[in-house]
Amino acid sequence: MTVPPMKTQLLKWIGNKQRFAHEIASYFPPVTGTYFEPFLGSGAVLGTLAPERAVGSDVFRPLVEIWQALAENPSILVEWYTQRWNHYSASTDRVDAYEEIKARYNGAPNGADLLFLSRSCYGGVVRFRKKDGYMSTPCGAHKPISPKSFRDRVTLWATRTAGAKFECMDFSEALALSGEGDVVYCDPPYTDTQAILYGAQAFRLEALFEAISEAKARGAFVALSIDGTKKSGDYICNVHIPDGLFTREVSVNVGRSMLRRFQMGGQSLESELVTDRLLLTA
Repeated sequence: MTVPPMKTQLLKWIGNKQRFAHEIASYFPPVTGTYFEPFLGSGAVLGTLAPERAVGSDVFRPLVEIWQALAENPSILVEWYTQRWNHYSASTDRVDAYEEIKARYNGAPNGADLLFLSRSCYGGVVRFRKKDGYMSTPCGAHKPISPKSFRDRVTLWATRTAGAKFECMDFSEALALSGEGDVVYCDPPYTDTQAILYGAQAFRLEALFEAISEAKARGAFVALSIDGTKKSGDYICNVHIPDGLFTREVSVNVGRSMLRRFQMGGQSLESELVTDRLLLTA
């Protein structure tokens, strides 16, 4: 399947597959039914594929609020971003302005504040304290894109995702909706990374494999991105894959780890290459 790349991302997100989404989608069959992306995050593959019918979902409600606003009233996304960008840019201390927005988010988690924080936090690595969900990522050194640039992205993404519905639900609920002619792409949290990273839906990998098996039995095609080789090949994540569940496996080089850049204080990451295993049920 030929899928041209789309370079413009709407959200900055840990594990964002934007640069590699076209390669991942190239392994999918034509979507004759509905496309499902149950670990939505940045929606990179959905936006690149631009299917006629899609369901994008996640358990994290503030994230889903952003995607639902894009589908229902794109101009409100631009308004959310512009208000916060203006406040941040006009401040004599941008770190203080960022911390004010972050404190408001932590007091009452919401999509409007998360939208700006995701584009202005350090390295786009949105981190949450496991015990209470407190967002801890400091302000980034970069200047967030202008409201005009963001508006252009919203316009593009609203068009690319026009056939999608966005729901707040668990991956198992989403997979249970899939069947004959449907395509499902799962990009769950890396099993080998820190639990403080946003996107870590509470789940057991075994439960995901079971849901994939049931979807496959109903006739759905499922693709799964999972940990592969890290650190230039000197470490291979040990994940047991049930026999017979997938028929093909390909490697996708997803570049250098932004998480490691965060942990290493922005040092060079030549030795931190990450490769994903893309597992395919057909």
